[in-house]
Amino acid sequence: MKRAKIKKPESYRERVYRAIQEQGDLISSYAGIKDTDLHILADREVSDRAQELALQYRLQIEKYIEKHPEFAGSLLPLAPDALAPPIIRQMLAAGSTAGVGPMAAVAGVIAEFVAKGLLQNGCLEVVVENGGDIYIHRSRDCTVAIFAGESSLSLRVGVKLAKDSLPMSVCTSSGTVGHSLSFGLADSVTVIARSAALADAAATRLGNEVGRGPGGKSGINRVLEKSREIAGVLGVVVICGEQIGAVGDVELVTIN
Repeated sequence: MKRAKIKKPESYRERVYRAIQEQGDLISSYAGIKDTDLHILADREVSDRAQELALQYRLQIEKYIEKHPEFAGSLLPLAPDALAPPIIRQMLAAGSTAGVGPMAAVAGVIAEFVAKGLLQNGCLEVVVENGGDIYIHRSRDCTVAIFAGESSLSLRVGVKLAKDSLPMSVCTSSGTVGHSLSFGLADSVTVIARSAALADAAATRLGNEVGRGPGGKSGINRVLEKSREIAGVLGVVVICGEQIGAVGDVELVTIN
């Protein structure tokens, strides 16, 4: 059995993929606490409110973990908890659907909850990215570049989302880049779904599949086939070395 690698944060590279996101008329701002690192594009300056929301949801998760330590370390789904805060319930549901522990959904769910909090506070256009996991609420077509580490396809391929399909979540997991726990070998597995919690958890689950058996083309095909079993996943893109595969409602575009 292959041992899991836990990458150090410094191995995550500078977040160069942020520089190519199309801002248009949106204002760029940042917020973060501990390993929550948010880049926000919105139709107004939201740094202070985004920071408050990030802290609020981080504290809810941390307080829940104090009472339920298994929530932090489980690699398997946990039972639903009707008394938990909404953000916890979404993480539990996403983990159950994807077949992974609830913390596999943490980056995506925080991105979505912060975005929805900003929308409730009067924003009309919001994009929130948290370590490669993105929640998008826009009134125009959007393109999300795929960051795939050392692959020559990294930042050369993107996923185009039509405005009529938004809001949407695009989450990416990697076995070669990042500080998250991964058993996979793919340079990137990108999942498109309505729910950012589900997209994040599914990306982790599908990324792990690449390490279970031969990699390359057969590994990509295995991931794409497995993705059909996860309810709510709308599309998947896998990059492994110089090979790419996609399934579902995905429009791939070339990025110069």
